[in-house]
Amino acid sequence: MTDSRMQESLVTHRYPRVLSIAGSDSSGGAGIQADLKTFSALGCYGMTAITALTAQNTQGVRAIHSVPVSMLRDQIDAVVEDIGVDAVKIGMLHSPEVVEAVAQALDAHGLKQVVLDPVMVAANGAKLISDEAIAVLVSELFPRALVVTPNLDEASLLLGRPLTQSDALAEAAQALLAQGAHAILLKGGHLPGHEVLDILVQAHANGQDNVIQRLHSVRISTHNLHGTGCTLSSAIAAYLALGCNLSEAVLAARTYVRGALYAGSHVRTGEGVGPLNHGFAPEAMKVYGE
Repeated sequence: MTDSRMQESLVTHRYPRVLSIAGSDSSGGAGIQADLKTFSALGCYGMTAITALTAQNTQGVRAIHSVPVSMLRDQIDAVVEDIGVDAVKIGMLHSPEVVEAVAQALDAHGLKQVVLDPVMVAANGAKLISDEAIAVLVSELFPRALVVTPNLDEASLLLGRPLTQSDALAEAAQALLAQGAHAILLKGGHLPGHEVLDILVQAHANGQDNVIQRLHSVRISTHNLHGTGCTLSSAIAAYLALGCNLSEAVLAARTYVRGALYAGSHVRTGEGVGPLNHGFAPEAMKVYGE
């Protein structure tokens, strides 16, 4: 037997494979950098298709440089055709052309386990995406995503009204679901209070009522919140690649993010809003009690 055939016969496993289609964060706390750290921490093989480069740190974004659409397509094609993809996380998509290119790639490669994090609003409240791009995002990617994970600012932009009360979240999540999504995870972390409430709503087949899950947790006191949304969506994608169903993936991802928040809560990184501790040791979970 030749060396190559012998090596082939010894290969009995492969990594769960997750692709992040998102922007790059030079500070390492969010975007594809946070995604890759999360994939690795959860035992998955991470790949990227970069939509934009940013020059940023914990205090803010200095510059954004868009990647040509043709290069984005080539990145996706290259990794899917050779390595394969079990789940996809989609983050920053800044133009209608980029959104359309991603939708076409999902169809061309038959990618179904898609987590869409609709990055639309910066931490200072500034819009990061045009109204035209938002409309295309909803029409082209909501139906192609297994779950969409907006925070309250993004949900308010999509619905055209503010969301300021926790008792309005379930109705808002269902209104977002009606825009064409299969499931919505509406993140309520921006509301004040000692408790965080997220709402997971899944469309039910055969005309039955939607399935609503209210996910409660005690708020973790920390200033280090940069990249929390990126980390949660990439963790959901990782758990989907590992074989979880959507509800299981969301619950497991929330636990991972809470552990990463707790483990990084007393760490100083930069002068602004610091990142989570993506690579926290398992002991951190035991200390936290999850």
